[in-house]
Amino acid sequence: MIPVSVITGFLGSGKTTLLARLLRDPAMSRTAVIINEFGAIGLDHELIETSDESFVRLSNGCLCCNVRSDLVLTLGDLAARRAAGTVPQFERVVVETTGLADPAPILHALMTDRDLCEIYTLDGVVATVDAVTGLATLERHAESLRQAAFADRIVLTKTDLPGAQTAAISARLATVNPGAPVLAVVSGAIAPSALFDCGLYNAAGKHPDVHTWLAHEAAAAAGGHARHRHQDDITTFCVVRDAPLRAVTLALLLSALAENCGADLLRMKGIVRVTEEPDRPAVIHGVQHVYHAPVWLARWPSDDRRTRMVFTGCNIRESWVRGLLDLLDAEVEDETAQRAAGLAAS
Repeated sequence: MIPVSVITGFLGSGKTTLLARLLRDPAMSRTAVIINEFGAIGLDHELIETSDESFVRLSNGCLCCNVRSDLVLTLGDLAARRAAGTVPQFERVVVETTGLADPAPILHALMTDRDLCEIYTLDGVVATVDAVTGLATLERHAESLRQAAFADRIVLTKTDLPGAQTAAISARLATVNPGAPVLAVVSGAIAPSALFDCGLYNAAGKHPDVHTWLAHEAAAAAGGHARHRHQDDITTFCVVRDAPLRAVTLALLLSALAENCGADLLRMKGIVRVTEEPDRPAVIHGVQHVYHAPVWLARWPSDDRRTRMVFTGCNIRESWVRGLLDLLDAEVEDETAQRAAGLAAS
């Protein structure tokens, strides 16, 4: 049987950072990674591997699959490819869920689908929780609460950032899931042995609501109801630009988003082509009012060198973001031209 571990956690809580760090460990070789992204354009797979193929081999021998379709079908197809020898003989599967995922449908499918159960076994659930914004997120978004409640291990991220509420959120998580250890990490640094090989998933000992949610999921599945849900007021869109951005334009954009959007912008991430460094893309991340300095990659992860920024939130209009970016572009261009004219005149 092939163990399947699920990494879940709300938007911006550090799932991709954790997974990217784990995949550097030799113990994670021969692992298949399934990344389930929300929205029309996904970026997480590009931040982990080096191609935008549907199935690719990672540098350490792992396999990565980027999917936005049914997880059951994806796992079945992955097993068929393994049996046919068209993908490496992986020995473990890690599923990174979308940040808006309710874990119940995923776990129910892995525990009850007859075909999957002949090949895979649910090994455990890891949930990431943001130490800076996690308390408010747990109260505001039911998905975040469920993700933590289902977990066998809870990874508390961003504990090194200003505003981290490590003690308070640890106490809150103890009421949500008293049986799960809370493991504080910085930049996703943790050994795979601390998270995986939990043994066959067992809801016993978890909050009583977990049993209720799984029972409701079983009833919904039996009735043929849709099993993929998220809040209807949460929307996502992607801004794609062929022309590069100046570094100062990017800095002004991040500052304006942090100042004007607040908690409504649940997650922003992007890969940006910057005028001053066209061969080295900048990776940007923002969660509510917290925005990190861009991280520069050594090279582009694929042949697609366009700027792509994905926004997920409530009451955030795509037209407003595009208009803001155009305005900043024009202001920076005008200032640059004036400065150049002044230098020429002198």
